[in-house]
Amino acid sequence: MSRKAGLIVSTAVCGALALGTAGPAFSAVHDAPVSSEAPVPAIPGADALAKQTKTLSDLGGALTPVTDLVSAVLKAPKGKLAPADAAKHAKAVKAALAKIGKAAPKQAPKAAPAPAADLQAKAVATLQASVDALLKASAKGDPKAVAAAATVTLTASVNLVVGVALAGGLPVPNLPGLPKLPKVPGAPAVPKIPGVPAAPALPAVPGLG
Repeated sequence: MSRKAGLIVSTAVCGALALGTAGPAFSAVHDAPVSSEAPVPAIPGADALAKQTKTLSDLGGALTPVTDLVSAVLKAPKGKLAPADAAKHAKAVKAALAKIGKAAPKQAPKAAPAPAADLQAKAVATLQASVDALLKASAKGDPKAVAAAATVTLTASVNLVVGVALAGGLPVPNLPGLPKLPKVPGAPAVPKIPGVPAAPALPAVPGLG
């Protein structure tokens, strides 16, 4: 082997030995993935929105068994449900309303009921009493009594919706033409969500009052 060729071979062997220890470290650093994605920003007011969403979900879950009962009674001959069906509807309504009752605004122990919490609790109790009256009228098969009890039950359902809204936690209605809901002393204020624009006014529709 010539002197020049030997020098080339020696240089190559020394380089291979050096890379044997430093090579993996260099390769690991060179191949390490570099994230180019920026951190995902948090949604402003996410906690408040989640709480409001749950309130609406619970409210809808409570009203569905009530409307199912009213629909079933109205479709039954003379409004009379079979005992098994009546018991099934009664159980579903009671469980759903109990869930809404537990979601009422919390108050300090041994304190007088807060107006907002008292209003929501009263709305739940009134609706439960209306449902009981509807089931009683249905058991008798009296069409007139059933119609009256169904009307009271639907009205009590609307009262529950308004009661939950007044108890706090839900956005204030802002549809033009709707009457303003009265403020209840002691009801928690609806948290403001930063960065959310106000709802635009709806255009007038010709011919509508």
